[in-house]
Amino acid sequence: MTTFYIIVGYLALLLGLGVISNRFFKGTSADFFVVSRSVGSFLLLMSIFGTTMTGFALVGSTGKAFSSGIGVYGLMASWSGLIHSAVFFAVGIKLWAVGKRYGYVTQCEYFRDRFESERLGYLLFPILVLLVIPYLLVGVIAAGKFIQPTTAGLFMEAFPMPNLPNGNPHPLSGGVPPWLGSGVICLIVLFYVFFGGLRGAVWANTFQTIVFMITGVIAFYMISKNLGGLKSASELVAASDFAADRLAREGLIGKMQFLSYLFIPLSVGMFPHLFQHWLTAKSAKSFKLTVVAHPVFIMIVWLPCILIGIWAAAYLGPLGPGQSANSVLGRMISQLVHSPVLSGLVGAGVLAAIMSSLDSQFMCLGTMFTRDVVIRKFGEDRFTDNQKIWIARGFILAIVFVTYLLSLALANSAHVFDLGVWCFSGFAALFPLIFAAVYWKRVTLAGAYSCIISTAIVWCILFYNDILAVKPPGMEEEEMLIGGMMPVTIMIAVSAVSLIIGSLLSKKPSEAVIRKFFP
Repeated sequence: MTTFYIIVGYLALLLGLGVISNRFFKGTSADFFVVSRSVGSFLLLMSIFGTTMTGFALVGSTGKAFSSGIGVYGLMASWSGLIHSAVFFAVGIKLWAVGKRYGYVTQCEYFRDRFESERLGYLLFPILVLLVIPYLLVGVIAAGKFIQPTTAGLFMEAFPMPNLPNGNPHPLSGGVPPWLGSGVICLIVLFYVFFGGLRGAVWANTFQTIVFMITGVIAFYMISKNLGGLKSASELVAASDFAADRLAREGLIGKMQFLSYLFIPLSVGMFPHLFQHWLTAKSAKSFKLTVVAHPVFIMIVWLPCILIGIWAAAYLGPLGPGQSANSVLGRMISQLVHSPVLSGLVGAGVLAAIMSSLDSQFMCLGTMFTRDVVIRKFGEDRFTDNQKIWIARGFILAIVFVTYLLSLALANSAHVFDLGVWCFSGFAALFPLIFAAVYWKRVTLAGAYSCIISTAIVWCILFYNDILAVKPPGMEEEEMLIGGMMPVTIMIAVSAVSLIIGSLLSKKPSEAVIRKFFP
């Protein structure tokens, strides 16, 4: 039970952090939504990195490497390390400057002014919410799928599972079931965001980023040590009939598929929670550390997870009935990190990575609903600061509840990595909109409408066919490719072409807008 107690203790620390952050809360909506724009370099780096590294990066990447091989590192980690920093530099700093100058808090506020349209904000809000929800599901599902194998065998009487067809005990028997684990994580995150606002999320992200980076290195060291070292672990993969293919650099991942993955990290330019984190920066200089260190941090987190997934293919073998690739990381930790104390610390670290994204996403949705729907509808002066905060809290509570219910419905069918890719693909398809808004004076409202509507239609059709529609037997785990490329390629092409044509065929923006955003 030591492992379980350490995880519970860690969650209790986060509750305490929520209480402490509330003590520093200034009681204003500006402090609740953007921490009074006072975040320095270190906190900005930690909060942004913690926000971008979720269950997708740890649980999802390990499971994907187990299924698709070592090339998974190149698919996301190497591309992300380069492109994330480029987007932070080219887009993030400019949006911070504009946001500070005109007092923006959300993306919709920026786009409304940039394109002189109230209706554009009302169109964009539900689309951003619908794209964030799959991202939330990635974290919630990953949390439940990780907690169950990590606590397997601890509660045999409370959570028994039937034996496998061969008569052996189910490896997940006695573990905290996903519905309970996910529910507890949602409540913990809800607590410190509810009381601490974005300050609570920034502090929690910083603390959790430190925890999951340190414990991730410990887990990697312990697992490799108990497999006989790096060389022996790799030799086990080469000797395994099931795992040998995972060493292949070609075949499992096509060249065009690999190349087209470079578009997915562009999603960070349109993440509404990252936009909000950018606006917390004290000055433009605060971005320097983030731009430089972000790629290094990605390597530190992703490389161990990918290798653990490869080794798991040899150590665990094929998945049995009722098991999914999402549980691979938890099973490797529970079986190979023999120290209960270290197992507990590593378990806390994985949950830290998952929760460090959930908090920012919950927070941004509450902020958007308050600023982009309620205040826009009834007026800025209609509500006091305290009322604005409680409106945001109420919407956050509703979103947490809806996300939890959806996670229960999709827990057994959704692959964490694939669900995350679809979420990122939707945001990436909207990247031409933010890039054009920042750099192209000629972009117009008609172009913006064309871009958003076409992206929404294409994303919904492709997402339904890949995730929701019933697939033929044996094709359930196959990744959707179009002409050998990721669907995001088609979505970005449609988005960009629609934006350009719509802008060129419509009237130029007013001189007032051009002077305002291109001084």
